[in-house]
Parts: sequence; C-alpha cells; structure tokens
Amino acid sequence: MNILVINGPNINMLGKREKALYGSMTYENLKNNLDDFSTKYNVEIEFFQSSIEGEIVDKIHEFEKFDGIIINPAAYSHYSIAILDALKIPDIPIIEVHISNVHSREDYRKELLTAQAAVGVIAGLGFKGYELAIEYIVATKA
Repeated sequence: MNILVINGPNINMLGKREKALYGSMTYENLKNNLDDFSTKYNVEIEFFQSSIEGEIVDKIHEFEKFDGIIINPAAYSHYSIAILDALKIPDIPIIEVHISNVHSREDYRKELLTAQAAVGVIAGLGFKGYELAIEYIVATKA
C-alpha cells in the first residue's frame, strides 16, 4: 500500500516555529516517525512538502500511484480553491491533518476550505494525527 503525505507551507520549519503550538520536533522527526510507524502496516509513504500552491496541486494530480492521501495544507487550507479542486479529483481516501487545534486559534483558521474534499479531519493531536490517518486509510483499504 502506498500513501502520499503532503505538507504545505512552513511545515518544513517545525522545531523552529511557534514551539508552543507545534512543539520542538522537526519535519525530519515527523518523516522518520511516520516511516517507522508505517512499517507495522506494510505501508510505503511518499513525503512531499512545498510552500508553493501549484506544486501541491501538481503532486495531488499524481494520485493514481497512491491508495490514499494525507494532507496538511497548512495556511492553504483556509483559502486555496486550487488545492480543494485538485483534492476533489482522486477516488481514494483523503484525510486532512493539522498539528495544532485550528479551532482553538484565530477565527480565520477555523474554516478549512480544503477539508470539503476530505473524508475526515484530524486536528490538534500533533504528529499522532498523521498516524491515525494512516490507520484509517489502511482500514478502509483492507
């Protein structure tokens, strides 16, 4: 099973940005943790991170190589119609993940436009949210 994990703007700066919200773990820690976690489910993960909206759209268009998509669009989740439209194309499970609890933050962060194309949203559970998303995709494909 192959799962695509897409991370948007500033996720590559984990460990440096707003540690009270995101913790001290780095993006490399996230990737290593998910690689380790996914082995117990026999899942291959392809990671993709970009701060460029069009690159994220182009990566979503590669959906035919994957059994599911986990996406943390970061700030794009609040306003990217382009990413939303791209996420509506695949006929595979899509889970939106947010490390912080977007619903306890500023009002503009509470609307998740891109989540309209997702099966579900996991927010506020840190890196654990990605693990739960993997478990969900594995369970739906079993």
